[in-house]
Amino acid sequence: MTVLLVIVTFAVFIAVDMILNRKRVPALAMAEEPQAAASAVDEEILSGFRVPATLRYHPGHTWLHRERKNVHRVGADEFAAILAGPVDRIELPKPGHWVRQGQKVISLYRGEDKIEMISPVEGEVVEVNVELANNPHLLREDPYGQGWLMSVFAPDEEGPTRNLLPANLLSSWMKEAAEGFFGLQPQLAGVTAADGGRPSKDATANLPVDAWHKAAKQYLLS
Repeated sequence: MTVLLVIVTFAVFIAVDMILNRKRVPALAMAEEPQAAASAVDEEILSGFRVPATLRYHPGHTWLHRERKNVHRVGADEFAAILAGPVDRIELPKPGHWVRQGQKVISLYRGEDKIEMISPVEGEVVEVNVELANNPHLLREDPYGQGWLMSVFAPDEEGPTRNLLPANLLSSWMKEAAEGFFGLQPQLAGVTAADGGRPSKDATANLPVDAWHKAAKQYLLS
């Protein structure tokens, strides 16, 4: 009789546990939904320019993404890519070269004219995007993807975040840059893409060289 009672009690416990587990499954599925929603805002548009929320930004309009411990990928944000416009050559530091945060290390050419960009991080260049040598247009077409610039090994793990913009200042920073950029030349005020409000990728194609240099020095801090 005692053995039978133990078996019945054990069976009841199993049944109760199965019922509770069924209730937990929907709860776990619902808990995953906010993660999917968060990824939807990664490609945030600020003042007409794409500014992915997953990246960190330097005031000189370069971005930083941690690839692995001490190694960070570097690129130009969309504002810088559109300001650069249709470049025909990009010069990057060679692997093994030491770069300092704020140092001019990237050159973007239109014929013999060029503008420069600064590094957002200090460290040793370990890789550069060789595709840009043959396809410099990738910078303008896909600045956050195939148009990346270089990867840097930063020995100081905390160092790369110094002097980068906090997330709560990105909107005002980009607004100020956009307003100033389109105010440089009257003809740029209406240069927007057909998809509504977004700057055309060719916005600076006909910008006078002097104005191009001036804009680069002001906004790319070079």
